[in-house]
This record gives sequence, C-alpha cells and structure tokens, in this order.
Amino acid sequence: MVVDDEGPFRKLLQRRLSKIGNRVEAFESSESALTAAEGRDFDVALVDIKMPGMDGIELLRRLKEVHPNMEVVIITGQGTIDSAIAAMKIGAYDYLTKPCKLSEVDLIVQKAYEKSNLQKENVLLKDQLRQRNPHNTIIGKSKRIREVIALTNKVAPTSSPVLIEGESGTGKELVAHILHQKSKRFQGPFIVINCSALQENLLENELFGHEKGAFTGAFSLKHGLFEMADRGTFFIDEISEMNPSIQAKLLRVIELGEFRRVGGNKQIHVDVRILGATNRNLEEEVKRGRFREDLFYRLNVVAISLPPLRERREDIPLLVDYFLKMETIDGSWGKTVTPEAHECLKNYHWPGNIRELANVLERAIILSTGNTITLKDLPLSILGQSSKPLKAASTLIEVERDLIEKTLREWRGNKTRTAKALGISLRNLYRKIEKYGITSS
Repeated sequence: MVVDDEGPFRKLLQRRLSKIGNRVEAFESSESALTAAEGRDFDVALVDIKMPGMDGIELLRRLKEVHPNMEVVIITGQGTIDSAIAAMKIGAYDYLTKPCKLSEVDLIVQKAYEKSNLQKENVLLKDQLRQRNPHNTIIGKSKRIREVIALTNKVAPTSSPVLIEGESGTGKELVAHILHQKSKRFQGPFIVINCSALQENLLENELFGHEKGAFTGAFSLKHGLFEMADRGTFFIDEISEMNPSIQAKLLRVIELGEFRRVGGNKQIHVDVRILGATNRNLEEEVKRGRFREDLFYRLNVVAISLPPLRERREDIPLLVDYFLKMETIDGSWGKTVTPEAHECLKNYHWPGNIRELANVLERAIILSTGNTITLKDLPLSILGQSSKPLKAASTLIEVERDLIEKTLREWRGNKTRTAKALGISLRNLYRKIEKYGITSS
C-alpha cells in the first residue's frame, strides 16, 4: 500500500515496487487507504507523513488497529524527521526521507515484508499450539482401542490419506492430531475445517481461495486453506457434507496436488496430506449417490474406525481418572469418584461419547463439595438412564434434546431445514447438537 497525495511520486513508487514483483495499490488520501485496509490484507504500507485531512501519524495508528501485523514505513521531508522518529515509537517499522533512492525503497520494503510475514507465521504457530492438546494421547486399554493405537502408529509416518470414522465425540480430531505429530510433516501446519459448519459457496472459498474480482466483494486475492496447509496436514471433518463439485476438486488435490482458486485459471500446486473424518457410513453414502465413489476409494487407503464409548466401557474409569487430572478443568486436581458414581458412569450408554463424559465430569467437579464426586453430583439423565436407552424426557434439557433428534429424523439429517423447523439459527443448532452429543445415526 502506497499512500501519498503527490501524484507523480505516488505513481513512481507504485511502478517501481510493482516492477520488482510486489502487488501494489496506491491511494491519494489516508481516508481511502483506511477504507481499503478494512476490507482486505496488506503486508506493508508506505505512508507520507504530511497529507490533507488525516495525516500519516493518525493513519499509522488506525492501520495498526485494523492489521496489527502490517508494517508501516513513514515517508517524510527534512522538516518532519522528528515526527517520523516519534512515529517509530508508536509502531512504525522505519522511515524514508524525501527525496529517497529507489534502491533504498526496495530494501526497506523487502525487510518490512519479511518482518510482517514472520509475525503472521508466529500467530499461526501460537494458534496451532493452542489447538494442540498437550496430553495428545489416546486413553484406554480395551482391545478396540489398542487396535486403533497400533494402526495410528503404523500409518502416521506415511503420507497416505486416512479416513477416520466414528460417532460424534469419539476423538476423531485427536487421532488426526496424533497422525500429524508422528509424521514427517510435524513441523508443518496442521489445518482443520468442519464442512458441516459452512455453506457450500463459503466452503469452496475457504478451501481453495479466490482471485481478485472473482465475484462481487472479492476486492483482493484470498489464499485458501489448502495453500496454508502446504507441506503439512489438512484435517477435513464431516467430509461427507461436501457437495459433488467440491468433492471433484478435492480428488484432484489428492491425486495431482493441484487446484485452481475460485475465478482463477492458474494451477496452484501444494504438498498436503489429507485426513478425512465422518460420522456417517461413507459406503452407504456412495450407494445412495451422495458421495463420489472414486473419492471414497482414494480416501479409504487406510480407515481408522473409532468405537463408541458404550462399546469400550472398561476404558471409562481410565478416562474419568484422566479428566480429573487435567489442569484445564478448574478444581479437578485431587478429586476422586465414589465406587457408586463410578459404576453409574460405567453403565450409562453415552450417546455423546467421550465429549459427553468430559462435560458431565466438569459439571460434577463444579457441583461437588470437598474432594469426592458422588451420585448426587451427576445429572438426573445419567442416574435414571444408566445402561438403557432414554425412555421419557423428565427435564427441560431432555425435552429439547428429544425435539432436536425427532426433527432431525423428520428432515433426514438436513440441518438447515431442521433449524428452520425449530425456529432457531443454523449456528445455534450446531451448538446444541455438539452440546447434547447428537449423532447423525
């Protein structure tokens, strides 16, 4: 971004910086530059300190509010050097004095870009660290879980696609994290997307990005998640929710490592390992014509099937102990569970699987007094429904859950129509589905 009210100098900088490979946009006022910055990303800004209206110092402050990682270089005349130095104290990267050598401009822009890029990478790495569970381990000693652990360890060092199957809350994303961390790509990015959380047009845009002018509102180029995942791992949750056209593009990425951005003709090449997850039976989806057969076979090179918690009840005491020792749950350290409460937890059918167990334990930790969790600290739904299906709703929460399940069945799992029928937003429906551990089945 070049911001200067002097037309000849502004155009000179734009031509020069474009010639050496930068994408440059020029603005004659701070106001027009700020409007542009609010709609899209810029890495570096060259800003004249003296302009009519909003001056360069105020623009610097406003740009830093909009894009903290943007580097701003102040352009100053001999009489305003003190102001330029003051600008550096409030966040400017450096300053240039008019008249300035073009070679000096090239060098300072390159260094500013490198710093901006490094800051963005640091933000991404911190975000990844926040996502990663420091206890990334599969808990359990049951036969089914030992098989999952063995298969995960065996396939992790390869670059083959993996299909992770299992009901909601069984730990599919945890397995994906482990596959990434034990692979040769562990230093690369780990990118996650949930296909069911986005509309079709938004999903395509997020995955593949778009070119400037591809559609109304596409004011600048947008890099998609596949580009962000280059040399790393891309975990695609609820992959069965993709429409056929996006499935075809995904197949091309898996087979050839290439794709086109929305509205673009250039082939983008990436080196990405694909991990797909679903809580549906993809073979059935293929038979019904809802999922591409060729994509299914390409994804299904190795399939890891996670058992529901009700089929590995012997692991429940281990999971309870694990969650009680997790530092992320305030007040959990040192708490124990009575034998009666343990038995109740072991016998419950856990439709929401491990996620539901974690939520129940967090609630019990909050409600319990002292260092012991007893039967009275567990929800009524668990006390009354251990080891048998839900018969009748006796609390408001159970009424709501039953109604959501019934409506989902009526609309054959179509979440958009279900939300409309219930009179709630789609986002709210997804939150409730996750909260109650409701599965597609």
